[in-house]
Amino acid sequence: MIIGGAEDKLKDKVILARFVKLAGGSHASVVVVSTASSLGEEATDLYRLLLRGMGVARVTGLRPLTRDQANDRDIAMALKDATGIFLTGGNQLRLSLVVGGTRLGQAIVDAHLRGAVVAGTSAGASAVSSHMMAFGASGATPKHRMAQMSAGLGLLQGIVVDQHFEQRTRLGRLLSVVAQSPSLLGLGLDEDTAAVVHHDNTLEVLGRGAITIVDGSLMVTDAFQAKGHRPMMVSGAVLHSLPSGFRFDLQARSLLPHLSQVSERGRRLAGSAGKRLNRLARAIAAEGADSFVVERQRRRKDEEEASE
Repeated sequence: MIIGGAEDKLKDKVILARFVKLAGGSHASVVVVSTASSLGEEATDLYRLLLRGMGVARVTGLRPLTRDQANDRDIAMALKDATGIFLTGGNQLRLSLVVGGTRLGQAIVDAHLRGAVVAGTSAGASAVSSHMMAFGASGATPKHRMAQMSAGLGLLQGIVVDQHFEQRTRLGRLLSVVAQSPSLLGLGLDEDTAAVVHHDNTLEVLGRGAITIVDGSLMVTDAFQAKGHRPMMVSGAVLHSLPSGFRFDLQARSLLPHLSQVSERGRRLAGSAGKRLNRLARAIAAEGADSFVVERQRRRKDEEEASE
């Protein structure tokens, strides 16, 4: 499950409800990996509270901050019996640099291969693919040097994922990446929107927004000779914009018949707990590789507390 970020945590929780269902419902054993987040253990605690409130009995949190920690055998063993793994948002480059190529990274791949559902939101969504959008500029026009690529965790092959897609105007950078690597299929996920990728390599759209798919297999471009940060010529790209209920064959790169939407309602949160979750949800939604607002706010808060 790749999620565009800012998934609903307070009302129907459609996306989180699907994750819980795929992980085994009340019998699920979920591990939350919050390495990408700058919010510390607050991000882990938020998802632990949410998932337990949705009936998951076993929720474990992991937050290695160095490659040495991610190579610890005990941390990797925490995923041995996991039926669900949830990668939080934040900075995808931090996640890939700390976890990629370590025992924990391999444990995530092994859990996925044995059938555990792996969900990533925001930065976690970008990191699950083999080719990862590390960071880049916003804008609708594709330009040279608009995006920086890096190696991801390798769960999805031949795909590059971008998130907060409509909200942060990221069509240009996804087009530029696909123009430079037309063998890749580009997936742009709006907020509160998820792509459920099934074992047969078909994708199902879930949530409030849409998923933009960029197919560059027939594309003509001057990306190989564009210089500086100038606009590049891109012609013949095939774009699909799919809202909830639609399916797509990633292998054949073709649309599949529509699915009837099924609402999965969750419980509403109220009182002080709901207010705290609302605050944390907004903070998590603001995180991203291109935005350091949350980290600046946290540093300012720490400095104020230290001066008191």
